[in-house]
Amino acid sequence: MIQTSARLLKLLSLLQSRRFWTGGELARELEITERSVRRDVDRLRSLGYPVHAAAGTGGGYQLGAGKELPPLPLEDDEAVAVAVGLRAAATGPVKGLEEASVRALAKLDQVLPKRLRRKVSALEAVSVRLGEGGPTFDADALAVMANACRDAEVLHFDYSSYSGAASARVVEPYRLVHTSHRWYLLAYDLHRKEWRTFRVDRIQGRPRTAGRFKPRPLPAEDVAAYVSQSVSTDAYQFRARVTVHAPADVVSAQLSSVAARVEPLEPHRCLVHTGGGTLEALAFHLGFMGFEFEVHEPQELIEVLRRLADRLGRAAGRAGAAAQGPGASGPAVSGTDTALT
Repeated sequence: MIQTSARLLKLLSLLQSRRFWTGGELARELEITERSVRRDVDRLRSLGYPVHAAAGTGGGYQLGAGKELPPLPLEDDEAVAVAVGLRAAATGPVKGLEEASVRALAKLDQVLPKRLRRKVSALEAVSVRLGEGGPTFDADALAVMANACRDAEVLHFDYSSYSGAASARVVEPYRLVHTSHRWYLLAYDLHRKEWRTFRVDRIQGRPRTAGRFKPRPLPAEDVAAYVSQSVSTDAYQFRARVTVHAPADVVSAQLSSVAARVEPLEPHRCLVHTGGGTLEALAFHLGFMGFEFEVHEPQELIEVLRRLADRLGRAAGRAGAAAQGPGASGPAVSGTDTALT
């Protein structure tokens, strides 16, 4: 009986790990016959798990959603991850999850073994949330996108671009990528016939699924790096290419992967690709790094840097004159300046 119960738990874990299994695949994984698989599936159904079966060629088993949530077995590391995630979600950026997260966390804490509760408490004790975070997201919409990526289902949604232009999109979704402030959806745009990275907070309303698709090869092996490059330069109106006189690893440590892409040149030089909504914002961003740098493009950014340098020089001159006391003369100031935004 103990062996059978353990096998049922393993069968349940397999059904939860993938959308669809054939009887032969389950039999091989469990090292039993397909007839035993059918009996075990019947036992799961008697416990309240809605396991759907399809007969014939291409048939198999799929764990579906029932009227009630059945018991959900978790491994130790999975339970810790869920508990930590719920605590973060209680005050996190996903809109509409706060109260539900607190209720679910209370239930989970009640049944967590002491050894796991200590792990969760330790992680919570050393974790600090900085600032207010970024834009919020609709939890239901995010779940629809996650399920569509997992199940290879086409998505329809309305999207607002950087400039505010609205458009209807039909895409094949592949990955959701999360940064410290935003969620991004990597998808193949069926109308534009190209890979695109969408900011989830610009997706309007709840996305709609429409049929399955056959997954195509991803545009890069490293999806995180691909998305980082897309959102660090391609998403901005103004893009810059700059040589920075500092080691690549030192510069990378100061810049967010979603704000810049850093390429090593020599031990003490690197090439930085970055972008901004305005040239003034780009100038401030580069000057704030604290390293010597040279701008290769755009030419307009060089002019903005010259104007900024002149303005800062005049400000320093006025400050020096004020420090010398009344009657001190500082450099003449002519014209008016446009404040940085």
